[in-house]
Amino acid sequence: MTRMTPFTSPLLLGFDAMEKTLERIAKGNDGYPPYNIERLRPDGEPERLRITLAVAGFSDEELDVTTEENQLVIRGRQIDGGERDYLYRGIAARQFQRTFVLADGMRVQSAELKNGLLSVDLVRPEPQRTVKKINISVSD
Repeated sequence: MTRMTPFTSPLLLGFDAMEKTLERIAKGNDGYPPYNIERLRPDGEPERLRITLAVAGFSDEELDVTTEENQLVIRGRQIDGGERDYLYRGIAARQFQRTFVLADGMRVQSAELKNGLLSVDLVRPEPQRTVKKINISVSD
């Protein structure tokens, strides 16, 4: 039995890489850390998006925010100090990686860690409508 996807239409050309990216991201997210995505519309400025992740217990040195091609990748790796003698340990040092696919032209404006929340602001470019005339060559 073959699987039908929205990208199998003959009118959508060159979207096979995007389909593979979406499948990989859907499989890789385990729900940790929880996050919010909100739309910000400051007066007189272009629209922005803010991704806020709950990263309690992580310092800025233990977090890494990068863009790789069209993806925003946020990684966290807690350094487990061996100098503590725990009687009970219910809060484990945990690693994570969150990946978000960015539309063409989107860019990261800033990242801020405050009160256990990591906020990453993205600027959404104004869509520009372009029309390009294609010349038709005539063969003799």
